[in-house]
Amino acid sequence: MALLHDATITPGKRDLIRGWLPSRAWFDGDLDGRKPVASFRFDDPAGEVGVECFLMGAADGSSAPTLLIPMSYRGAPLDGADEHLIGTTQHSVLGPRWVYDGCGDPVAVSAILGAILTGGHEAELTIEQEGRMVTLDPTCRVSGSGTAAAAAAVDAVTVLDAGDPTVTRAGDLELVLARVVGTAVDGEQTLTAQWGEHDPVVVAAARRAPG
Repeated sequence: MALLHDATITPGKRDLIRGWLPSRAWFDGDLDGRKPVASFRFDDPAGEVGVECFLMGAADGSSAPTLLIPMSYRGAPLDGADEHLIGTTQHSVLGPRWVYDGCGDPVAVSAILGAILTGGHEAELTIEQEGRMVTLDPTCRVSGSGTAAAAAAVDAVTVLDAGDPTVTRAGDLELVLARVVGTAVDGEQTLTAQWGEHDPVVVAAARRAPG
């Protein structure tokens, strides 16, 4: 379950993404042709790190393909992950937050792999409104194809290929994630996403690391 806050974030998530995208080799340069169209979250069992995956789709009149941007939110810098830092922001409830590309954050990678391997889904979204907890409808639903009873978390990850798809080594597994939705991903188990009127599409996969 992901607990949301009625909060102000400065700068906002969209501004952070817009500032970071031009540095990515897989980005086509079309900032104005895209807007956030959906997102989904995963839980951190320790409750310390927020994990949210954004889908940046075509704005009105644009035919730009949809981008997938997993992000992690931390209350302190992640050691050794400067190259994966998207930016910092001020959360009116939680204070300063360090925002990372989820493909380089072990908590985010563990959460995505866990959903893939166990047949998991996006986290339930809840928020306090007028003194009671309210469950929100997700803007995107995801489902993993695996049937494992559990998936082990990893403490360290290595981004092997920062292109599209992005490949991250996590212990004896690799996460293969499509940056541009529709890019083929190769793996034994997969994560499928569906939002709005978009057909279900595979956006990530898990596979055994070679060797």
